[in-house]
Amino acid sequence: MKIAVLDWDTMTSGGDLSPAPLEELGETAVYGLTPPELAAERIGDAEAVLCNKVPITAEVIKKCPHLRYIGLFATGYNNIDIAAATSAGIVVCNAGEYSTAAVAQQVFAYILDWASRVRDYGDDVKAGKWESSPTFSYFPIPTRELAGKTLSIVGYGSIGRAVAAIGSAFGMKILINTRTRPESCPYELCSLEEAAARADVLTFHCPLTEQTSGMINSGLLGKMKPSALLINTSRGGVLCEEDLAKALSSGQIAGAYLDVLSNEPMSPDCPLKNAKNCTITPHVAWAPLETRERLLMIVCDCLRAWQKGSPVNKVN
Repeated sequence: MKIAVLDWDTMTSGGDLSPAPLEELGETAVYGLTPPELAAERIGDAEAVLCNKVPITAEVIKKCPHLRYIGLFATGYNNIDIAAATSAGIVVCNAGEYSTAAVAQQVFAYILDWASRVRDYGDDVKAGKWESSPTFSYFPIPTRELAGKTLSIVGYGSIGRAVAAIGSAFGMKILINTRTRPESCPYELCSLEEAAARADVLTFHCPLTEQTSGMINSGLLGKMKPSALLINTSRGGVLCEEDLAKALSSGQIAGAYLDVLSNEPMSPDCPLKNAKNCTITPHVAWAPLETRERLLMIVCDCLRAWQKGSPVNKVN
């Protein structure tokens, strides 16, 4: 069978990952990146297409009558016209729960950076400030213990659960806000508003839906403590960036760490680009090599299962 891979460059950094496992599953055409207007042309007569962010629209599907399978190098599938794929008899499969450990790790990299200020103290030492200290211990920058702090987690899927377990190990008080009540949750459940109001750290791990779009807005931010930290590693669209920029500049909340934005790559006029006490990383929480290797294997397993007539991770 013919397989088209449309944006392999989103999976590899300097060639550290090989598409060879995919090439074992069929005659494979691998493209680094594909502009939307070339998607149909590059899919051509392939039966399967694999992509990360390339839009597979109804128009693309119409132009590719041989297409029978769409596989995603991602959990989200907002770039696929699911209704058009279903109507055309095309199976769509995503890759779920490949990045749980990596994203949870990134969340705590943020929390520890905020609590222990390692970067700031390291910079001060390099600048010679410890050398001129009148005492053996130079500590003008406030630090915090995590034990006893309240960690509010919005979303209790695999990543939310992993973040909760790590927070609990640090001795943090865990609050959970989730759309559906989990059967066996060892932590306190509460409303979104209560989660925001009680949080020392408020972190988001929910999908982007009509219900969650823009949920981090001036109303929710206004309920947070001025000492609280906001973290978003879910989807950029759950956050109103202008509202957060205003909250940070006014001191309404203490700070924010973000790995996702509404427009990616970041646009030059993003209101958070130079926002006070805001650290933005370029959508890298999912990117450790081990995580991407796991993702590739999941994508291969999904395609192989479909080839055998028993598709897994179907989203339509």
